[in-house]
Amino acid sequence: MAEKGIVPVKLSLTEGDFYTLWAPNWREGGNEWQAFLGANDDLYVFNSPEELLVFLESDDKHDLTSHPEWKKFNSGDAARVVPDANAELDIIGAPALLADRPSYANVKTLSRIFAVMRSLGHVTAASPVTVFFSSHSVLSNVDRGSEHYSGPNGLGEWTSVGRAVATNWNGVVDALDEAITVKEVNSLFTEDAATRIQEAQAAVQAAREAEEQIAKEEAEKVDPYDNSPWAAAGIDPIKVSIDGRTIYTLRTYLGGQPVFLGKFGEIFTFNSQKSLLRWLVEHDDHDLARASTWSDLMLGINAGETELLVHSDNVYSFNGLVKDINTSVDAVDTQQMARAYELMADTADWADDDSMNSYFLANPRMQDYISYMLGGSDTSGYVPHAPFNDHSESWRELEEMLIKRFSKF
Repeated sequence: MAEKGIVPVKLSLTEGDFYTLWAPNWREGGNEWQAFLGANDDLYVFNSPEELLVFLESDDKHDLTSHPEWKKFNSGDAARVVPDANAELDIIGAPALLADRPSYANVKTLSRIFAVMRSLGHVTAASPVTVFFSSHSVLSNVDRGSEHYSGPNGLGEWTSVGRAVATNWNGVVDALDEAITVKEVNSLFTEDAATRIQEAQAAVQAAREAEEQIAKEEAEKVDPYDNSPWAAAGIDPIKVSIDGRTIYTLRTYLGGQPVFLGKFGEIFTFNSQKSLLRWLVEHDDHDLARASTWSDLMLGINAGETELLVHSDNVYSFNGLVKDINTSVDAVDTQQMARAYELMADTADWADDDSMNSYFLANPRMQDYISYMLGGSDTSGYVPHAPFNDHSESWRELEEMLIKRFSKF
């Protein structure tokens, strides 16, 4: 419940449920104040939120107009008179809370009830209420929360609160019953007020749902990888499926050139994510160690806090390509082929060898074929045609060249 400003509250008393406005403690002119909706010595309550709204929109005078937040509160929509769940205070039913265990919900609810009742007693000068709270210091500990009653003496103190309430509650509630004034309003306006309240609540709910939908859509746009240690370091785990096996390794780009987890042209590969991480903890003799962010990445890995996370952009599958190439041009997934070719080219660049260039010089039609399939412009008018077994065999040889770079396969 709000601790400042003006809030609507629902008070459940002997004669039923009543609605009013409460201004919790505020400071003005060096003094501390608190108030409820009313005039002079009368505290106004209403049988429904719509009756409360009708009164606020009438010309009747009341003391809350002098509150520093009044204009802000009264400029709100019609739903400003509807209490939220925390401001629905079952005063008459408070003893039932104390008959139960001091759970978080029970203690918090009782604390809110006590806070409003203290304020009601102060504002209305209802002595049975003020005397009740001043005479039982154990009541103030309710504000400390349920944790206060979790210790060895907690249940005993909770029982003491219950005993004080059981003995005095009827007198306290009677005093409040006498202190309130049930204000009547012109019933001709209540139906319209109820309609406007419902419309305002529906508008608020629609706005909330729209905000939640926008937040959900924005959250879906955020790639979890972007918040990972790998993204922060600019070093990516990669997953390669080839020749019926799956292996994992790492790659980054330094000065625009690919750098793999490896050394002297050999890529260190692993059959599982965990084995890769375990190896990293015990070894630092590899090309990636020269990356400026490597030490930062290893802090989390050494602490066991960083898991291997492979982004979909770093998953390479060679599965089925040889068969598809041998079938027809249309059978080949060109996106799969382009990604596979990208990996082969990166590994060759990192190893600083001319093996792929030499291969294509010896097999110019395979270079034309790949260029044609991947949308290249320099194919010298070449168009692939059946049979495709030479192309599929050449692609197989390229795959074998890649596999030979892997340390474990």
